[in-house]
Amino acid sequence: MSAHTPAHTQRPGLAGAWNIAALGLALYFLFSSLAATDTPKDAPFWAATGTLAVLAVLGIQRLAALEGSKWYPLLTAAVFGLWILYFWQLLTVALDVPRVLLPAPWLIAVSLQEHLPVLGGDFVQTVVKAVVVGWLLGCGLGFGVALAIDRMPFLQRGLLPIASLTSTIPLVGVAPIAVMWFGFDWPSKAAVVVLMTFFPMLVSTLAGLKAADRLERELMHSYAASYGRTLWSLRLPSALPFIFSALKINATLALIGAIVAEFFGSPTSGLGFRISTEATRMNMPLVWAAVTVSAVTGSVAYALLAAWERRAAFWHPSIRGKK
Repeated sequence: MSAHTPAHTQRPGLAGAWNIAALGLALYFLFSSLAATDTPKDAPFWAATGTLAVLAVLGIQRLAALEGSKWYPLLTAAVFGLWILYFWQLLTVALDVPRVLLPAPWLIAVSLQEHLPVLGGDFVQTVVKAVVVGWLLGCGLGFGVALAIDRMPFLQRGLLPIASLTSTIPLVGVAPIAVMWFGFDWPSKAAVVVLMTFFPMLVSTLAGLKAADRLERELMHSYAASYGRTLWSLRLPSALPFIFSALKINATLALIGAIVAEFFGSPTSGLGFRISTEATRMNMPLVWAAVTVSAVTGSVAYALLAAWERRAAFWHPSIRGKK
């Protein structure tokens, strides 16, 4: 279907998608009752499960092909995620998978509900304190050093190679050192996050500052614009997509770094502490619940930064092409 097809001509595709979704919903209740029984699953069950998988794929393909609304991609992602959770639940119950190996989503949801206050405290300890503080400091430091290198080119030969060393230091090596320096509480985890997020922001900002077109820079020079005016009016706006890319990458790196750093020493709270402690107790539903909290946090942070990017750099071709 052409991208210029009017929205009203695409309704048959939408109706077909919802017909398939309705059929899949009917089969969902059917197989939910089958998977809840203790009877062995025979050939008709697996044949019907395969049929349901095919219908799920067709429904997602229909949704992915729809155009005309900005909500279609979100709807496609939501339906795709629900189908994954459904088949995860169906297969773990039907195959009687031990919860130590892979707990069913329902068990993870129950564990998440039962331990919500504990996981809330872990969230504050890891995300609100270590991740946010370390991410802000690391990105801010990388951005500031990039401006200094751009303003004083001699720093590019002396400071940039030294800064690149921060990206090669292994996390498992620096985390115990940070604990020894800053203690077992969240400042040591924030220090690890600063180290992880500094270099990506530095490199991305330098690349963005060089992205301005040469003719535009010569035009600013012909107007006798100062370095500060050229930076503020031309080069920083051109660098915004690069800066936001680093911010989004660093958001996930910061979360991973803080969680892993908590494996090497932490007070009695934190997502990394909860994962490592409960894994030794074989309490895998709670481990997966903590992983779910961290995954949702990372996804929400990425989505918020992407929305901020669309508002701040709406004029850039890379942003206009996503609409």
